This record gives sequence, structure tokens and C-alpha cells, in this order.
Amino acid sequence: MTRAASSLLCSPQSHAVFGRRGRCTSWSTAPRQKRNAQSRRASCLAKSNGAELREELLTAIEGTDRGLATSYEQQSAIFAVVDKLVEVGKGTVTTGEELSATWKLAWTTEKEVLFLLKNAGWFGTKGGDVYQVVDVENKSLQNVITFPPEGAFVVTSSIQVASDQRVRFKFNKARLDLPDNKKIPFPPYGEGWFQSVYMDDYVRVAKDIRGDTLVVTREGAPRAF
Repeated sequence: MTRAASSLLCSPQSHAVFGRRGRCTSWSTAPRQKRNAQSRRASCLAKSNGAELREELLTAIEGTDRGLATSYEQQSAIFAVVDKLVEVGKGTVTTGEELSATWKLAWTTEKEVLFLLKNAGWFGTKGGDVYQVVDVENKSLQNVITFPPEGAFVVTSSIQVASDQRVRFKFNKARLDLPDNKKIPFPPYGEGWFQSVYMDDYVRVAKDIRGDTLVVTREGAPRAF
């Protein structure tokens, strides 16, 4: 290597310096380390923002009876927070094993769920807890509406991860559980998808093929109904 070439390669403009043994060493790792640090800071900031918005969302849905008693003003406030969480969740993967859980309904716009909860008295009972049980490894999904003390409407589906945030599902069986261990089967029909636009260790926000919004809280590992 000529002296001129050596001078050029090791000049400040080339972002290089001499190492301990007199070899020309690139500075390229410094910008990369800086970018990594910036990425980590951005990730921490997103988590921090997500945690704050999560608490804001949980506050906004208080007193709405899971959607049955949501005023126009409350719904507007909820959607405003959801839109912010969508931005925080962009680029994140929400269809991994962390999605596998028993999720308890906190709030929804799904008309069928709200209809059954509102009219549970037709069955001589009241609407109980509502769950969405996702098992990514076993490719299964259960949507469950309970009617205490022993009743439940259970819809079981198969699922397929479609993207970083979207899961496709297809109903394969449904049943109504009644007291004394009586079970009435229903023919399943339909398929669709849901997209978990935000998820952390406690809350998940999802939108589905019909434009409905679902807010659920993590209750533990997948539980079979």
C-alpha cells in the first residue's frame, strides 16, 4: 500500500484510526452502537408510553359494564386512547407465544356478545365473565360467555397466524352448557380474523374483520372450557 493510500484510508474523513498494533481500524462500530442505543431508548419509551396509555384506557372503560353502559362521550374517549395504542403497537409482534393466554373481557363493541350479556335473563340467569382463550401452539381459540352458576356458551375455533399481528380463525364447534351437565351443541359456521394492535403483559387491544374493538386483560395460561 502506498503512503498516499494509507493516508487516505486512515484520514478522519474515512472514519478510521490506528489500532494498538498500528493497524487501520474502522470507526463504523461507533455509529452502529449509537443506533442500537437509540433503538433501545425508543423501545423503552414505547413501553413507557404504552404503560401510561394502558392505565388511561383502563380508567376510560371504568363504569361501562364491558360496553353495555358506554355513553357516546365514554366511547369517544376510549377510541382516542385505542388510536394512540395502535401507534405504540406498530411494528410489534403480537402473535407469538405471548398471545397464548386466558383473556378476560374488559370492554367491547361486539354486538353479539353485548346482546347475550344484556339478555341473559331469558335463560333465568345473568351474564357472567367473558373469556377469549388463545393457544398459539395448539392453534385453538375459544370464545366463552359464562352464565353463573353453571351455564356457558362456548365457541371453539381453529386458528392460523397470518402476520405479525393478525390471526385467522374458523369456527369448528359450539355448545350451550346448562345446569346438571347438560350440553346443547350448535352447528358452527363462519370464519374471520382478529388483529391484536397492542399487547403487553396485562392488556391486549384487538380489532376484528367487522371493525369491532376488544379490550381484554390477561388472566393466566390457556384454560380449556
